[in-house]
Amino acid sequence: MLLSNLEHIPDRRIVKHLGLVQGSTVRAKHAGRDFMAGLKNLVGGELKGYTELLNESREQALERMQEQARQIGANAVINVRFSTSSVAAGASEIFAYGTAVVLE
Repeated sequence: MLLSNLEHIPDRRIVKHLGLVQGSTVRAKHAGRDFMAGLKNLVGGELKGYTELLNESREQALERMQEQARQIGANAVINVRFSTSSVAAGASEIFAYGTAVVLE
């Protein structure tokens, strides 16, 4: 499935708009990662455990969005965007959405 953050695909014609598709996941912090992040906060630097968690979350949200697009007959999703929000103490939602289309 073709994914793009553009509103169109260069050199491809959209033959059908199928509407909004979305995928999301809610993840909580792991106690071990949280402890290590607290230590890292003292000296600075990248919080690799959180970076990995967010990467996994984005991938899962994209996979769920693509599955929804496949179910309605799309072969591409355009104008793909991400959103994140805090849903509880220590838990965040990653939300991916876009427009499902059929390309020629």
